Amino acid sequence: MKIILFKDVPNLGEEGDVKVVADGYARNFLIPRKFAVRYNKASEIELAQKQQAIARRKAEKSNAAADVKTRIEALMMDMSVAAGDKGKLFGSVTSTAVVDYLHSQGMEVDRKKIELPEGGIKMLGTHSVKIKLYDGEEAVLKVKVVPSGDKPEAAPAVKAPAAKVSVVEKVPEAETEVPAVAFPEAAIEDPASGEEAPKEEAAIKEPASDEEAPKEEES
Repeated sequence: MKIILFKDVPNLGEEGDVKVVADGYARNFLIPRKFAVRYNKASEIELAQKQQAIARRKAEKSNAAADVKTRIEALMMDMSVAAGDKGKLFGSVTSTAVVDYLHSQGMEVDRKKIELPEGGIKMLGTHSVKIKLYDGEEAVLKVKVVPSGDKPEAAPAVKAPAAKVSVVEKVPEAETEVPAVAFPEAAIEDPASGEEAPKEEAAIKEPASDEEAPKEEES
């Protein structure tokens, strides 16, 4: 079906354009929403009457695009991203990040109008990002990507607790050796009873001199 657009339609055309589209698309979407009208003698006359207003609005959009281009190209988008030693990012700078940045600068840009390398920016350095504007106009945004301090390589610091645990485990071993030596000494100091002396006491008396042995026999 041949139609006349009376409003801008993304990926199709802008106000005043004459297009040929599928019948269903025209009947079910464009015409009911007043984005377009069927092309005929009446709509052709209506278009002619609106041409001056349409031309004025196009000029306004062109001027606005030129202003946006000037503003974008005066900017430097700084990004701090974690990266490896060779400058490769742990992730990437995407078109969404560019849209958010431009929004913070008071400019609304369609994400689909931003041209980035496939998968986004993945290396440190300064990059040029093309942004499509109205009527074939393009702006170039400089994006400077620097490394952040939050690198995954810093993770090995977690190994510190492992070293501390090994030291703590040795402390009880040193303490348990002390009472092991003290117990036999305590047994020697106990007063002798009328019963036979324990093996530990007999072992202590063995070193006695030859002179002491006869005294025990006389008694």
